[in-house]
Amino acid sequence: MKLQLQHLCKQYGTKKAVDQVSIDFQPGVYGLLGANGAGKTTLMRMICGVLNPTSGSIRLDGKSIRESGERYYTHLGYMPQDFGFYPDFTAREFMLYMAAVKGLDQKTAKVRTAKLLKLVNLSDVADRKIRSYSGGMKQRLGIAQAELNNPDILILDEPTAGLDPKERVRFRNLISDFARDKIVILSTHIVSDVSYIADIILMMKDGKILLQGSVTDVTDSIRGKVWEFLADEREAARYSRTMRVVNLHHEGKQVRLRIVEDSAPAPGAQNVEPSLEDLFLYHFGGNGQSERS
Repeated sequence: MKLQLQHLCKQYGTKKAVDQVSIDFQPGVYGLLGANGAGKTTLMRMICGVLNPTSGSIRLDGKSIRESGERYYTHLGYMPQDFGFYPDFTAREFMLYMAAVKGLDQKTAKVRTAKLLKLVNLSDVADRKIRSYSGGMKQRLGIAQAELNNPDILILDEPTAGLDPKERVRFRNLISDFARDKIVILSTHIVSDVSYIADIILMMKDGKILLQGSVTDVTDSIRGKVWEFLADEREAARYSRTMRVVNLHHEGKQVRLRIVEDSAPAPGAQNVEPSLEDLFLYHFGGNGQSERS
């Protein structure tokens, strides 16, 4: 299974939301990182056929998705950022409805629904109305419906947004289970989510793919630019206003700062191992504050 994006563009007036993106996807987890407006959601919607590209092509195993037509969607599972539920449906009813939409026969729909509700730990509440569900339960139901047709390509747009840490860990484990033989594209601004499970990081900025590779590969690009040192509280406040401060920790009357800058920010500052969070702040943060998506 190979999904290819070739010189993909999406333009609105004079603005290029996605600009000449070319990527070859094979089975594995791809973490799509970027700040607000980077083009992540636009890119995913084009892959899902929700938006038509201005130019370029999307090919599955060498065949254009336009040529494949409806057959392409049988390979696809999609969980959009703002997934709509029918609040008066139970989870079981909703799953059976979505199975019908996806073209599953009644017997397969019942088997898949039971299996997936158990997998996402919703079997015990399968006959409760969705309106009574917590945010985490709704997110788990969202990924269950995306898996109904056992797709080869799973697209998840901000799937952990709004979840508490325990739910996010559970969700990451679910994604890892689903990803054994699929192409999984996971868009998020929560760096820890992709640093644990992504095989490949795709960092997007201004509609372009800025960096692509394993966590180690992409963080190597800022090796020698992550610093730690101690400063007094007054100096720490000044650094926070003028530099990219990843973290600060009070140690008695001093503050330990972790800063991402091209050159040493202070005498005695020591280089430390870069992380994905450092990389995100280097490209999307400014004056001590990271942008959010």
